[in-house]
Amino acid sequence: MTNTRLVHVVDDDEAVRESAAILLESAGYEVATHASGVAFLEGLEGAAPGCLLLDIHMPGMTGLQVQVELKARKMTWPVIVLTGQGDIGIAVQAMKNGAFEFLEKPYKNEILLETLAEAFEMLEQTVQETSHAANARALVDGLTIREREVMRALLAGLPNKLIAYELDLSVRTVEIYRANVMTKLKARGLSTAVRIAMAAGLQPLEERRAGGS
Repeated sequence: MTNTRLVHVVDDDEAVRESAAILLESAGYEVATHASGVAFLEGLEGAAPGCLLLDIHMPGMTGLQVQVELKARKMTWPVIVLTGQGDIGIAVQAMKNGAFEFLEKPYKNEILLETLAEAFEMLEQTVQETSHAANARALVDGLTIREREVMRALLAGLPNKLIAYELDLSVRTVEIYRANVMTKLKARGLSTAVRIAMAAGLQPLEERRAGGS
């Protein structure tokens, strides 16, 4: 992730958008303003990831509806919802929809900046985890079917002799496949290979002995 921190401000009130942009830019953020939820979603494809400052009460499409659409698109950007005083029920619904936080208008500038700092910490962690998982899947995808079976057996904690039994292979063949797995996963040892396989979502091999066969 780049050092640039982008905040999408979605609010139908032009004065609110402008004041938020001035505050955030003075704090070092890059800001993109959107006059409605519809306008934001229309430009979402290809947009740089960032945090979302989202007003709840907007004509045409409410903030809650924008949240629902973001979930449908599997977008995981942190959302800070802006509500009016007395909108506790709506704020709770926003949190159930996955909002990072909600702030009542008029919010205090220092509270908004503190909340954004926390939200970006979460976003950057999410981006790192997503990148790690994608890299792990790419490595695991490079394994052959047999190599993947051996890796799944290693995830199950099986030694080479039991892997050979489970897969109807010789111990020597298992050793060869295991060496290939380590090379293709770029793993220094078994613990590294296990971490990569788990990050990729690979499941442990189910032993046929467990079923009594």
